[in-house]
Amino acid sequence: VGQTEAAEAGGLAVSRDGYTLTPVSAEFTAGRPGELRFQIRDGQRRAVTRFAVVHDKPMHLIVVRRDLTGFQHLHPSMAADGTWSVPLTLPEPGVWRAYADFTALADDGRQTATTLGVDLVAPGGYAPRALPPPATTTTVDGFTAGYQGTPEPGLTVPLTFRITAADGTSPALERYLGAYGHLVVLREGDLGYLHVHPEPELVDGAIQFWLTTPGPGRYRLYLDFATGGEVRTAEFTAIVP
Repeated sequence: VGQTEAAEAGGLAVSRDGYTLTPVSAEFTAGRPGELRFQIRDGQRRAVTRFAVVHDKPMHLIVVRRDLTGFQHLHPSMAADGTWSVPLTLPEPGVWRAYADFTALADDGRQTATTLGVDLVAPGGYAPRALPPPATTTTVDGFTAGYQGTPEPGLTVPLTFRITAADGTSPALERYLGAYGHLVVLREGDLGYLHVHPEPELVDGAIQFWLTTPGPGRYRLYLDFATGGEVRTAEFTAIVP
């Protein structure tokens, strides 16, 4: 049973909660390896250098094209001056959205968890792909991933994911980022970024998350899970009426 909770999508602005995402450069050549460099600046335009470690990392960077294809989950490293950097390839032309998901530590010890978003551009002919139809199961590298649970506007509900190997057995899931899976949910249209809270342990052999959706729409779910030392991403489309 879901519980009512005020839900607000993140990643819609480059500046929020007193912090600003400032990329060094936002243009890439499609298909060519590059590097994304950026700073998080505070209200005095100072580069922030203190971050809390959340889900095993101080910074989570999500990159996806505006048609919700090409999902990447990256972990930049920070230099002493507060400049973050990470290798990044935008495989196809188009406008891509980069989300910086972090918890900043202020001088007085206050913690501010927020997600900032900025557009990156790979010039060229952009042919957007239609979002796949809604489904609660999908396959990736021979594994079948499926989930149970129904997202509802304004409610926090559990989503339970199970992974099955090609031979029908349940593979040994490994910890990834402090839990047994990591889930990113993006809203079609404005590309709002939803915060999802994982259960730290498996629930009856399944990966469980708590999801709050702010309103109706079509959403894309990206589940990162680890087996055999390799992280894979299963993607789903969900409609919230």
